[in-house]
Amino acid sequence: MKKIIVHGLFLLIGAFAFSQTTITGNVVDENGQPVLGANIVIVGKAVGAVTDFDGNFTLSTDEVPPFQLKVSSLGYTETTVEVTQNNQNLSITLNEASTLLDEIVISASRTPERIFESPVSVERFGIKDIQNTTAESFYGGLQNLKGVDINTNSLTFQSINTRGFATFANVRFMQLVDGMDNTAPGLNFVLGNLVGMNELDVQSVEILPGASSALYGAGAFNGILFMRSKSPFDFQGISAYGKTGITSQEAAGDNQYYDFGIRAAHAFSDKFAVKTSFSFLQGEDWHAVSTANVNNPATDRTDPNYNGLNVYGDEVATTLNFDTLAGLPSGTLGSAVISRTGYDERDLANYNAQSVKADWSMHYRPWGNDLELIYNGRIGRGNTIYQGANRYSVSGFKMQQHKLELKNDNFFIRGYIVAENSGDAYDTRFAAINVNRRWKGDTEWFTDYATTFIGARLGVGTGVQATEEQAHAAARAAADTGRLIPGTPGFQSAFDAVTADGDLTTGAKFIDNTKFRHLNGNYNLAHLIDDWADIQIGGSYREYELNSAGTIFTDFDGPITYDEYGAYAQLQKKFADDRLKLTISGRYDKNEFFDGFLSPRAALGITLGENRNHNIRFSVQQGFRNPTTQDLFIGLNVGNAVLVGSAPANLDRDVRNFNLSAGGQAVTGTSTATIVGRAAYENAFLASSVAAGAPQAVNTPVIQPEEITAFEGGYRAQIGKVSIDMNGYYNKYKSFIALRTVLVPFYGQAGDNALSLLALQNGDFFPYQAYTNSEQDINSYGGNIGIDTNIGGFDLGVNYTYAKLDVNETELRDLRTNFNTPEHRFKASFGNAELFKNFGFGINYRWSDEYFWEASFGDGTIDSFSVFDAQVNYSVPSIKSVFKAGGSNILGDEYVTAFGTGFIGSIYYVSWTINP
Repeated sequence: MKKIIVHGLFLLIGAFAFSQTTITGNVVDENGQPVLGANIVIVGKAVGAVTDFDGNFTLSTDEVPPFQLKVSSLGYTETTVEVTQNNQNLSITLNEASTLLDEIVISASRTPERIFESPVSVERFGIKDIQNTTAESFYGGLQNLKGVDINTNSLTFQSINTRGFATFANVRFMQLVDGMDNTAPGLNFVLGNLVGMNELDVQSVEILPGASSALYGAGAFNGILFMRSKSPFDFQGISAYGKTGITSQEAAGDNQYYDFGIRAAHAFSDKFAVKTSFSFLQGEDWHAVSTANVNNPATDRTDPNYNGLNVYGDEVATTLNFDTLAGLPSGTLGSAVISRTGYDERDLANYNAQSVKADWSMHYRPWGNDLELIYNGRIGRGNTIYQGANRYSVSGFKMQQHKLELKNDNFFIRGYIVAENSGDAYDTRFAAINVNRRWKGDTEWFTDYATTFIGARLGVGTGVQATEEQAHAAARAAADTGRLIPGTPGFQSAFDAVTADGDLTTGAKFIDNTKFRHLNGNYNLAHLIDDWADIQIGGSYREYELNSAGTIFTDFDGPITYDEYGAYAQLQKKFADDRLKLTISGRYDKNEFFDGFLSPRAALGITLGENRNHNIRFSVQQGFRNPTTQDLFIGLNVGNAVLVGSAPANLDRDVRNFNLSAGGQAVTGTSTATIVGRAAYENAFLASSVAAGAPQAVNTPVIQPEEITAFEGGYRAQIGKVSIDMNGYYNKYKSFIALRTVLVPFYGQAGDNALSLLALQNGDFFPYQAYTNSEQDINSYGGNIGIDTNIGGFDLGVNYTYAKLDVNETELRDLRTNFNTPEHRFKASFGNAELFKNFGFGINYRWSDEYFWEASFGDGTIDSFSVFDAQVNYSVPSIKSVFKAGGSNILGDEYVTAFGTGFIGSIYYVSWTINP
């Protein structure tokens, strides 16, 4: 099957036609000003062009005149013009209106269509939106779209979330950049725009908030973002921007922020064109400084078992029985859980946020028509903070993509490779733990603590018996004598050695050179069947190569490889004077480790009204998500648990040694226990049952693909200058992928009611997190409504989003859903792109309801927050420039979108963009 698909994709290359017609033109508004980013599409065809900064366009096609062009742009009334001859030059005027729903999108059906007629929910962010965004970057501006959340982990890492179920490792969301999957291969999720696209090169951004597996495969499970770049044939010349300003946060103070970029494109002829772009961003990251005690929020650092939220190294703890150690009768001094002294995150992490991106491409049209051969290379490097099971300082992370694509108006075939290099990334928690241990081992430190505590309580040497609180303070001071202090040469030397060491028992460095290779293609058969219907076929093949040298995956003996492939078909047909639009899709996918899966989709759109300005749509589709590379092959001790993937080949690859207690040594006759990863699935207790005092043995099934059945209905209307777009959905998840926390005993068999219970009693166990599926169905539902209008030149928009998890929490049996989204959200925008000649402004407001954040790093309530962003801009057409001043969170009310991150402060900036 795999070979048939791959060979079939190459056969698509032979099916193209020679161009016969070239059309040029200019699009202006009622005042004669050029309309940037207007869409020009041949009526009834998947062929189009976009206007440049001066409103000019060139369209080449194999269509023979006469035919019609449909011209549309956000904020203008759509118009149709006639093409009567080859080489015709058109002058087109668009009248101002509110036509948000007439924007052309491609992602929903893999063919150009109006948002108004899209079979599913879709959001679009075009050139004009990028120019007028209030956020400091176009990517940050996406959070003002309906139904879209952005979880901010770092100044350079923002994670998009639609319809819930997301941590910063948002493995249910896909991002495509010019058709290439932008997922980091080893991390399995998108790092925002850290290694994405230069905003000068962005032609449009589209977001599908729901499942799209029927067209896009296993990764298109809970949302997709599409970024499409500008063609060097259509957008030529040199563009540049520069931004500077400050980031302001209570914890970090005011720090300089700057961002600049350049793009250059040139068509040497109608056959050959090139482009390249470069951007650089740098600023101080958001400092995470919470010292809240995770073990007991009511206490502070004086707690002997203190474990600060953003303090690391204090997770290393043990129970000291002072009576036993001193040879005293039980109950004399008692016992206590004691943790080592940790280091604050700000002493460990690199807060120098940075993003460097470059891309280049060559475009060749052999006959000067729509057949085009493209080579595209992209590389990104950055510093960021990533929060997963721990907080990771990612310094010098690199990712590159290289693509070769052949396409025309009816087909494409592309092959690309995505490779990552973790650079100098390290785990801040293990950095603290192992800096401590390089200075003084755990045994010595706890011995010093116990000796001093006992002496202080008994008054040894002083004759005065200290209180328990005084004894604990004296014991910690004695044990910490000579401790390495941040900022000193001794600390820096130990820190450098630890962060360069890839063994987490002694170091903190991650090594990751994982990559994947991908081949996919699509053919639209409409032109072969006289446009009776729009029929598309396509397929894909991907090979993963995991390469972490044993620091993340269990690839101790070399890279791990596996593959997956799929094929799909879609039919779209209009009936009843084009008032009914039927979409039927289906896709088959097969992963090496799992049975094949079929993803069907059916959608019906109904256009109503005398003016065809009302549209009702219904859709149902099934989707699936294959387990990620980490779900399958991770083998990692994150300090508070061991993560072990459940691929059949992985269960016996993860082997670890643990020290036994004195009681355990007496039982087994050995000082260590060897635990294989399989034990987490076949010999363990539910962690929650042990905490409740009723240990329950459990066998955890190995992981299977996750499934979704998505139902959606929607309504769109254009009533005068008012656009209405609303939808509602209900998602049913089956075999929901989640982590189960279990405790693996170091001896005995869980459930034997003998040795395994003794192991729990002696503390001879360790937490494992097993990757598995929920036995219960998990459902979610919600919807949103957006209303946009233009009144007297002022743009006004409001939208509301509702999201709800539908699940019986008591039946989850220690599984975590990570829904992580507010139940209620409200957003509003107000602005005028031409308040007076060449001057515009924009204001955005966002309100988020309180919600509960659940993730492996920590769980906690996220307080409700409100955010204002604003900008003013001034255009100088004579030098093709736009000047802007603005800010995000301009009122300075700091907030977080996830538990354990730094508070998000304000960014104030000024910018100058030339030839945007």
